Amino acid sequence: MSTFELAISTASVLHARQVRKGTNIPYITHPLAVAGLVYEYGGTDTEACAAVLHDAVEDCGGLATLKIIRDQFGDDVARIVLECSDSVTDGEKGPWKERKLAYLASFPTKCPGAVLVTGCDKLHNARTILADVRLARRTTPDGVADVWNRFQAGYDGTRWYYNEVIRVLIASHCDPMLVGELMRVVGDMRGFKP
Repeated sequence: MSTFELAISTASVLHARQVRKGTNIPYITHPLAVAGLVYEYGGTDTEACAAVLHDAVEDCGGLATLKIIRDQFGDDVARIVLECSDSVTDGEKGPWKERKLAYLASFPTKCPGAVLVTGCDKLHNARTILADVRLARRTTPDGVADVWNRFQAGYDGTRWYYNEVIRVLIASHCDPMLVGELMRVVGDMRGFKP
């Protein structure tokens, strides 16, 4: 089994009972899509392994999970995963806005691999939100509002956060093609204010 296959297996176990927010879609589809984007944007095997595991510390066990990742995949993967996490507690996460502000402030110290994985993570999430609001607009009168209500910050806070992520990705010299695609997707969200 390759290291990448082991990362997929590990992430599949860690996220086994999770689904994407507001859906029945298995959560593991997200880290796999992020890893695919990492490869598409020229990432390494190490960065792709970290992409598959990028939410494991934040959502599946905190520092104990980070130790498992470090033991199985090494310091480089563990560092990227840690730098992609806005929370490392095994318990209750702090307030949304405080976590996001601290995460944004941490960008100047992130390694290039963490910047790439973060950009791919946000791109996949933004594409998913945009697809969901487009579908919701076609299917139910209140569907767009229902999609935005899945998120603690709602429409305004979510768009604010994505625009701030774009700003710090640019300052961190993230791949311009990746940032441009994220800007396009986030821009398209404007047409779906509830």
